[in-house]
Amino acid sequence: MRDEQKPDHGLFNVAEVQPLDVDGIRTVEIGTALWAVAFVGLLPFWSSLAESGRLWWLWTCMAGLGLGLLGIDHCRRRRARGELTRTPAPRGGGGGGRRRAR
Repeated sequence: MRDEQKPDHGLFNVAEVQPLDVDGIRTVEIGTALWAVAFVGLLPFWSSLAESGRLWWLWTCMAGLGLGLLGIDHCRRRRARGELTRTPAPRGGGGGGRRRAR
């Protein structure tokens, strides 16, 4: 523990930082791209997957890709809806959370 951090018995210490503006789009896009890469990577092995009873691997990748595309659309709509209804936060010290009484 650093010197300027003193233990607080009873309340949490809240850092004075702005919250991140994270909407999840990049995360869903990366996951969707990985499902697409996995699908394309498994396509050359179609016959061996079918012979071993693991053809479902391809369909799992396709389901991940389809659900990822739906997720991207959902995140974009959620971000757009949030931008319409969001009021600008006051600048300076608006970190949110519980504040410690001084």
